[in-house]
Amino acid sequence: MKSLVVYCGSSPGTNHIYREVAHELGEKLARRHIRLIYGGGNLGLMGTVADAVLSNGGQVTGVIPNFLAQLEVAHQTLTELHFVETMHERKFKMVQFAKGVIALPGGYGTFDELFEILAWRQLKLYHGPVVALNVNGFYDLLLRQIDRMVADGFLRAENRKLLIVAESVDEALGQIEQFWEQEV
Repeated sequence: MKSLVVYCGSSPGTNHIYREVAHELGEKLARRHIRLIYGGGNLGLMGTVADAVLSNGGQVTGVIPNFLAQLEVAHQTLTELHFVETMHERKFKMVQFAKGVIALPGGYGTFDELFEILAWRQLKLYHGPVVALNVNGFYDLLLRQIDRMVADGFLRAENRKLLIVAESVDEALGQIEQFWEQEV
């Protein structure tokens, strides 16, 4: 694995565990020499994971739309920072060279990114693994909703399996490694 996309909140959340796991993920990406590709912000979990990668000697690529950069939320000390015009351009550029995606907790933007990349996986437009890091049971209710989508005939069971769920950073990274080992 050379690079992974991380989707996560631009807010830190109300429970310190979210920041701790974002920091742990950043440290472990740096230790494993995996480049972080993310939304380019300096706030919330986004800033936490990026800062952890950088402070541990790792590489970080941010992709941020110009309108967000103008709001002064762009991280200023990244290895690379790409500016794009639209959110759609951002999402496409982020996954273009990524060997996988990890979704930490977040809000509408995180869910938008997560569901778009799952739709791309379903349509075979993206071929890497997609992992929801279920910190503190954050994704439990969403997973129940996805199971309901299967039960009610709106999602095929084989497509339900496109979302990998992990309970820890090590499990998430291990699942991604295992995915690529099976592909070879």
